[in-house]
Amino acid sequence: MKRMTNIQVQRRIVAVFLCALAVVLVILIRLGYVQFIWSDFLVEQAEDLWSRDIVFEPERGKILDANEEVLAENVSAPTVMAVPRQITDAEQTADVLAKVLDMEKERVLEHLQKNERIVILKPEGQKISEEKASLVQSFNLDGIYIAEDSIRHYPHGAYLSHVLGFSGIDNQGLTGLELMYDELLRGKKGSLSFYSDAKGKRMEQKADKYTAPVDGLDLRLTIEHKVQTIIERELDIAEEKYNPDGAIAIAVNPKNGKILGMSSRPNFDPANYQEISAEVYNRNLPIWSTYEPGSTFKIITLAAALEEDVVDLENDEFYDSGSIEVGGTTLHCWKRGGHGHQTFLEVVQNSCNPGFIVLGQKLGKEKLFSYINQFGFGEKTGVDLQGEAKGILFNLDRVGPVELATTSFGQGVSVTPLQQVMAVSAAVNGGYLYEPYVADAFIDSVSGEVVSETEPVLKRRIISQETSAQVQEALESVVALGTGRSAFVDGYRVGGKTGTAQKVGEGGRYMENNHIVSFIGFAPANDPEIVVYVAIDNPKNTIQFGGVVAAPIVGSIIEDSLMALGVPRQEEGIDKDYQWPESPPVEVPDLVGLKKEELQQYLMSLQADVVGDGEYILDQAPKAGTQVEEGSTIRLVLGNK
Repeated sequence: MKRMTNIQVQRRIVAVFLCALAVVLVILIRLGYVQFIWSDFLVEQAEDLWSRDIVFEPERGKILDANEEVLAENVSAPTVMAVPRQITDAEQTADVLAKVLDMEKERVLEHLQKNERIVILKPEGQKISEEKASLVQSFNLDGIYIAEDSIRHYPHGAYLSHVLGFSGIDNQGLTGLELMYDELLRGKKGSLSFYSDAKGKRMEQKADKYTAPVDGLDLRLTIEHKVQTIIERELDIAEEKYNPDGAIAIAVNPKNGKILGMSSRPNFDPANYQEISAEVYNRNLPIWSTYEPGSTFKIITLAAALEEDVVDLENDEFYDSGSIEVGGTTLHCWKRGGHGHQTFLEVVQNSCNPGFIVLGQKLGKEKLFSYINQFGFGEKTGVDLQGEAKGILFNLDRVGPVELATTSFGQGVSVTPLQQVMAVSAAVNGGYLYEPYVADAFIDSVSGEVVSETEPVLKRRIISQETSAQVQEALESVVALGTGRSAFVDGYRVGGKTGTAQKVGEGGRYMENNHIVSFIGFAPANDPEIVVYVAIDNPKNTIQFGGVVAAPIVGSIIEDSLMALGVPRQEEGIDKDYQWPESPPVEVPDLVGLKKEELQQYLMSLQADVVGDGEYILDQAPKAGTQVEEGSTIRLVLGNK
């Protein structure tokens, strides 16, 4: 038998000891790692298993106009939540909830018996009224909780609907600004966490943990509430009067790209979007629709010709016979028989197609299309709204004499309304092309502090100040003396241009008696504060000309908007050339102090509405010196001195 020496025994003891020590060290290191490194994670995991969360939705940020008028807000709409394992009598609970929430009892039971930690009684129990929520609470049902929630409210109904968009039942943005800035508007959810055992019973010894929701930021827009209201009013009137297939209106500040108002028809109430076709609420026409612009596009040809010094508007002359032959094709003027002998300023005033064709020929296709691109056509404007189109231009390699000619007067190209507005803004603001925008600033809903603010983005300068001033003067003469006379506003210098665009139908042929008539105007003409574009698609029971249908609408929008914005009236400017059946305005005489029998000799062109008794006129409205339309009524107050 082999005997072990003391040395061997000692070695084995040491080896066993070292192994044991290593095991102990591993255990200690593992315990230390778990205790100090993993402890928070494991506690969280355990709490997740024990905890039940009642979610508290944050307040979605409000959307405000430029003067902080509320355009979209939230109203309280609580939600019923159930913890199935805490329900002691499912039958009775289901019976009560079915009656209060107007649900089938079987469906309530189905929710209450789900093998889930927390169940929302969708959809009847979601976003209910305060009255229903109070009634549910009054029954003190085990396992039934009321979570604070809200629903989106649009106080002005269909007002600005395509721009605002709408949010869904879970407060997520679905269209418009609600979708574009959803992450900032939405905020972060909060919760009330309580602890329960494996059977779902509440652990009273553990304190509840409340995490407050973080409300979303408020969004202040560039939209001026008064301007938007005027636009909505005018489009409602146009819709009633002309029964069009559609209508568009945009107003911008040409000095910085701020959108002051935007609307289209048909529109919708964001609160009831489920009742509307997606074709209506998904199409924000001012940025989505594309069509041939017609004569409003001539402003670009005019600006390019003036900048390149290929025309002198007052001294260069043109004879319009009513048509012009280009590349073997005869192109006609809108006026049968033509305008005859004209200066090129009169070509602009009369919107003479052959005259603009000549300007395009003088520029050449490379120059003209270079300016078209510089003015932003063929690319998106960059507006902070979804669904923007970029339009269609001729490929320069495929532009021949006919394509050059038609492009010169706005046919054969496809643009968006917003592209036209920003391009014309650049033509009249000194040559600066700005990126349009709607979101002006984000504001902390609690402190009221501005978190971020949008700065105007200048994309490029296209023409000189001198050229821009010439464009201003030429377009002011269009309104005072030419085809845009219906947009003339007494007391404000208005410039603008009419447009009558043909629509392309099936087979690529132009449609008969179906046009998009438009007008783009700006004021004051010598220092523009606002540019307004209106387009009416296929107006019924009227002559389909931009000067007849759209120009008066733009004139009304400009006049009322400038007054709302506090822009003072002007005395200078080009006097309007009144043509039959138009008549010049009449100045209201000073009638205060006159005797009643003297009225007749002062009111030859006006009517009087007299109130009160007495021999003398004590007050009048409007005041003396005011310009009014012939036949207007003057209100007079009678009394005795």
